[in-house]
Amino acid sequence: MSLLKGIQQTAQQVAEAISAALQLETEIVDDGMTIIAGTGLYKDQIDTKEEGGQVEAGFLYGRVIRNNQPYFVEDARNDPSYDPSVMTGQTPEMAELCCPIHYGGRVIGVIGLVAFDESQHRSLIVNKMPFLTFLQRMSELLTSKIAEKAALQNWQKATHQLEVLIESIHEGIIAIDEKGVISTCNQTAEQLIGLKREQLIAKPLEQIWPASPMLTVLSSGKGYIEQEERYQLDGRDMHFIVTARPILANESVIGAVATFRRMADMRRLAYVLTNEPKDLYFSEIYGQSRALALVKKQAEQVARGASNILITGESGTGKSMLAAAIHSASSRRSGPFILVNCGAIPEALLESELFGYAGGAFTGARREGKAGKFELADGGTIFLDEIGDLPLHLQVKLLHVLQAKQVERIGSNQVIPVDIRVISATNKNLEEMVATREFREDLYFRLNVIPLHMPPLRDRIEDIPLLMEYFLAKHRQITDHELLDYSPEVRHIFMKYHWPGNVRELENAIEYAVNMASSPFIGVEAIPPRITNAVYAPLPDNSTDETYSLKDLLKRHEQLIIQEYLERYGDSLEAKRMIAEKLDIGLATLYRKLESYKLLKIEK
Repeated sequence: MSLLKGIQQTAQQVAEAISAALQLETEIVDDGMTIIAGTGLYKDQIDTKEEGGQVEAGFLYGRVIRNNQPYFVEDARNDPSYDPSVMTGQTPEMAELCCPIHYGGRVIGVIGLVAFDESQHRSLIVNKMPFLTFLQRMSELLTSKIAEKAALQNWQKATHQLEVLIESIHEGIIAIDEKGVISTCNQTAEQLIGLKREQLIAKPLEQIWPASPMLTVLSSGKGYIEQEERYQLDGRDMHFIVTARPILANESVIGAVATFRRMADMRRLAYVLTNEPKDLYFSEIYGQSRALALVKKQAEQVARGASNILITGESGTGKSMLAAAIHSASSRRSGPFILVNCGAIPEALLESELFGYAGGAFTGARREGKAGKFELADGGTIFLDEIGDLPLHLQVKLLHVLQAKQVERIGSNQVIPVDIRVISATNKNLEEMVATREFREDLYFRLNVIPLHMPPLRDRIEDIPLLMEYFLAKHRQITDHELLDYSPEVRHIFMKYHWPGNVRELENAIEYAVNMASSPFIGVEAIPPRITNAVYAPLPDNSTDETYSLKDLLKRHEQLIIQEYLERYGDSLEAKRMIAEKLDIGLATLYRKLESYKLLKIEK
């Protein structure tokens, strides 16, 4: 569509104004030779083509558009270059004065002033120069309307883009004028404040956010960044992080605009950005023993609820893994999983780590304050490991958090609501600690709503081979080691060892062995000596006073190795050949050793 077509109604008004003022007929065509507006007979020809629609044909309007010059045709009926319709008698024009219409450095159309009788003819000849000046002013009027429409369209486009941009921002946006009245907000602001846009616009900010620092921006002209602000509205708490800036015009403050987010969302974002994903599922807790299967089944069942859980068990049994799996299987899985080791944090720092502190609460405190672990866990799960090491004075504060679901930062009297599930763990006997007044009884019952017990590794020996394979594959990949397997004696030793450090000790032993092994098979020499010594001393013959020779010890080791291979490959002749080959001894030698150790069975 041509530019003049876009203002066709205005063009028609201009044409009629010209005709009324000069008592001549007026015609306006665009650069495509389409009649846009006209008076007299031209009015009936609007939206039809002049000069056959051919700009290059060389007739009057085509020359004006091509040459960008005004023209005056004094005797149209005898001018072959005027318009063929006049030469053929189809139209009765006698004379015409026309000028180009310019916009954006090019010709976008023509205004023509036409005489049809002698009176109009004389008037046009006598007044052609002032009439031309008048037409040029009307041309400028038309182009100003085009520019005005383009500016309006650009403004509407920019406004729409700005509205889409504001609505696409995940932060709340609210703007106030110089009087502190809300002038703009986005959908996120509606959701965060809890009021519809029509309830916010034109309302004083003071009624929504009483004593808001945003109001001081109007008087000071200075903004602020990421300031923690709290408000109450209709009984609801609003806890935001707000950034506000002044709106300036000619160095005067005419308003302010603020972006804000829920504090809980900011904490969750901080957790996501500063913590690697730690999703862990029950299937990743390896083991097939009945003892482990039972506790996993119980944990899966209680994961769906919201009750507090206390996990007991020796060090290294996987209590933290079980807690993480419970969180991943719960309805809080999209929230944070915050782990706090109550025994690893110095007592002087533990309170501020758990509960946070207000700005300036103590020497060295951050000016803006700090959120504690309970705040960071809002909407998710907090795991309090080694809960038995929590000092008595902090047990009181923890009990308050569990009862009221609220936290008070150090140095502040403001309560912060928190939506959390507490999972705690300990390797201590809390019941004994309650009896000796080392642990509060009321807190114990609050934590121990659902008790779970992780069995020690010695109570699930059948899981040891599975864990050995898993940890070997894991650390072989880490070290890029070409290890293939364990020697039979190492397998025997690992199965006989009592593992006081449980699964953690088993993994550490395998990591040590992978680094120390010098052959494709992990032998006794590659595992920690304390494990070998614990299995082989004293010898199981109840002779505590006898000193055994190196020869006796080597024979016993040899017997264990051969016995392990028999259990692994079987007693058939083919199996014995395979065992002799792997041990790099002759088949006859193997038979002698089997007979010596009373391991020889009748072949089937």
